[in-house]
Amino acid sequence: MTVANSADASGTALGRRREQRAWYWYDWANSAYITSVGTVLIGPYLTSVAERDACGRVGTTDNPCHANIDLFGLGLSAGSLVFYVVTFATLLSALVLPIVGAVADRVTSKRRLMARFAWTGAAAACAMFFVAGSNWELGAVLLVVANLCMGASLTVYDAILIDVATPDERDRVSSRGWAFGYLGGGLLLLLNLGLVLGAGDAIGTDTAVRISLLSAGLWWGGFTVVAYRGLRDHPPTALPDGEDRTEGALVRRSFGQLWSTLKHLKNYPQTMLFLVAYLFYNDGIQTVIYSASIFGQKELGFSAEVLIATILLVQFVAIAGALSFGVIAQRAGARRTIMGGLVVWMVIVSCGYVMPEGEVVPFLVLATGIGIVMGGTQALSRSLYSQMIPAGREAEYFSLYQAAERGTSWLGTLVFGLVHQLTGSYRPAIFALIAFFVVGFVLLVRLDARRAITEAGREVPQSV
Repeated sequence: MTVANSADASGTALGRRREQRAWYWYDWANSAYITSVGTVLIGPYLTSVAERDACGRVGTTDNPCHANIDLFGLGLSAGSLVFYVVTFATLLSALVLPIVGAVADRVTSKRRLMARFAWTGAAAACAMFFVAGSNWELGAVLLVVANLCMGASLTVYDAILIDVATPDERDRVSSRGWAFGYLGGGLLLLLNLGLVLGAGDAIGTDTAVRISLLSAGLWWGGFTVVAYRGLRDHPPTALPDGEDRTEGALVRRSFGQLWSTLKHLKNYPQTMLFLVAYLFYNDGIQTVIYSASIFGQKELGFSAEVLIATILLVQFVAIAGALSFGVIAQRAGARRTIMGGLVVWMVIVSCGYVMPEGEVVPFLVLATGIGIVMGGTQALSRSLYSQMIPAGREAEYFSLYQAAERGTSWLGTLVFGLVHQLTGSYRPAIFALIAFFVVGFVLLVRLDARRAITEAGREVPQSV
């Protein structure tokens, strides 16, 4: 008899701890894709594949090649392709993720729904192994599918937190899952670094990258099994008796719940203000993270080995960043600490604009700064938001938070791609992201965190 089907109720401390350990494993599983594929490998690799197609069609051998690819009759810069693909995927996610979250509140098996999304996304990641030559179209489609499934699975994953942890346990459980994810993603990235560095003439760098993409998919899908088997099925709560549970009815009611949640959010204007601020500055953060490897390779001339090592550094520094920001927040408060982090983000993108080409040490210093503020701002944003949401509607509001985090982070990649297309350089593109941090900072200045927490009916922490 598996843990998932045992009579060991999650209401007991032992039962909850068992499920919490299983819950951690999905963070370990999906972080491998986020780190090895989403952050490091797919951007530069798919860009190179698109450039081979563009340059081959016009018969040029220029390096770099600024020829355009053809997408539905549109001439798009090969160097901007990845950013347009991510923009499309996240716009699609903005429509899908809130519905997924609402469905997750109604299905009888959240773990099964999460696993189905995860295994579909993992299969798409594995299929990236077949993206070779000039076949960028396949890579673009697989990237959309994998990113959409990642966001959907994480939406359900966040909802499961409500089932496996009491309110007093959620900060601890969520933080441990975050740290476990950084560790898992960093470990696979370390293995991939060894593969790429050791590839040489034996298999070639492109093949090593393709094997690394395959490994991330296998890791994601394989460790999802551990989480799936360890979690239990929790029946949906607070639903009217006799409600139609067919799939069609679930989708229709999910649209209705989304609209109801958005209307309910209007009763908490300060919470809404924070969510809008988070949408902007998180958009900037995610775009910096996603564009860092392309910026380092195409603009600064670093090899894939240097970039993987740098992202690995960021991965582990982010753990220390989250912990140190937590200590600072105990004295200064989460809102002010996040604002300080946004100032550092502004400095980072400004330094990126003037970063000397081919100089590894300044790039590593910049990467260390990214790691510190990345982990800190993301960890504190989630904990601050948790203080501002009304009791009894945590799952609804965290579904909205997940949509803002992963489903609406599209404007940054769009701006980055457009600026590159207009200027032919990644330097003004990276600097343009400062606008997102400025807007987020200004909105946080206007945020009254104490009022937001009071309006939500929660106890105001001493540090606010």
